[in-house]
Amino acid sequence: MVKLTLRDRESVQEAVRRFRKLVERSGVKKEMRRREYYEKPSEIKRRARLRAERRSRRTRLPI
Repeated sequence: MVKLTLRDRESVQEAVRRFRKLVERSGVKKEMRRREYYEKPSEIKRRARLRAERRSRRTRLPI
């Protein structure tokens, strides 16, 4: 959950800008888009497997 406390002499525009950044960083927006439509369990597993493959590929590459 994102919480925003107003600072002294902060304008509404600045507060809204800070709020948007907080929401973006917390991943709330991304989660909402992901849950917007039903996703079959097989698709969830496939996406997780691909993410794991990319992660393992990244760790195996020599720098």
